[in-house]
Amino acid sequence: MPGPIQSIQRAAEVLKLLAHGGAHQLSVGEIARALDLAKPTAHGILRTLQEVGFVEQEVEGGKYRLGAALFQIGTSYLDGNELRAKALNWSDTLAMRAREAVRIGVMHGKHVLVVHHVFRPDNSRQTLDTGALLPWHATALGKALVAFGEWPDGDLQRFTRHTLNPDELAVAMNEVRDRDWAYDLHELVEGEASVAAPIRDRRGAVVGAIGISGPVERLCDSPDQPPRLELVSYVREAARSVSRELGGLSW
Repeated sequence: MPGPIQSIQRAAEVLKLLAHGGAHQLSVGEIARALDLAKPTAHGILRTLQEVGFVEQEVEGGKYRLGAALFQIGTSYLDGNELRAKALNWSDTLAMRAREAVRIGVMHGKHVLVVHHVFRPDNSRQTLDTGALLPWHATALGKALVAFGEWPDGDLQRFTRHTLNPDELAVAMNEVRDRDWAYDLHELVEGEASVAAPIRDRRGAVVGAIGISGPVERLCDSPDQPPRLELVSYVREAARSVSRELGGLSW
């Protein structure tokens, strides 16, 4: 069997580095240092990726970011995802009822991959999260997914002083299994909360989760209380509806 092609491996590493950079662009030098590449090698990879549209270069500053062609490929994968297709109508309904942003997620390695995102139904400026990777242990989506499966390996990064430690998380996960919904409170971002419920397929297996997120003052009656039960009921109803679409039992 032929071995791996080094140039393709390096190109993949560059794309992963730019993806993890989020909204920040990176220069050739920064990419070369991060990946331990010679600067001419990094520049050649970037020029090739730019030609096929996988990266774009700023006119001012010359830094690089992910390109539109790569996003289109990712979107075609997400559009083919059965969970996303079955959940479209119900996620829109949930956003209108809860008046908050809605996300649908699946496990992707050690993270939650957002496969669908509905904006909060107002005129505020918002950023599309479809395709984003979220830490499972500090989000309601992640807890709703992992509570019914195995914990991913790896350390649990602390994002705020409210991020749960492993012992606290173990208790929280037992509660998720008991009540069939999850929440986070200031755990990923100070001042933000989220609530989510698992989505099951015809086998009863958890294949995704749907939830809402927003400022604590809108989701909770007080800063140290879980999300309001009215919002929890909206989320759980949406999860049950999507589960039925996937052939899950009606309940």
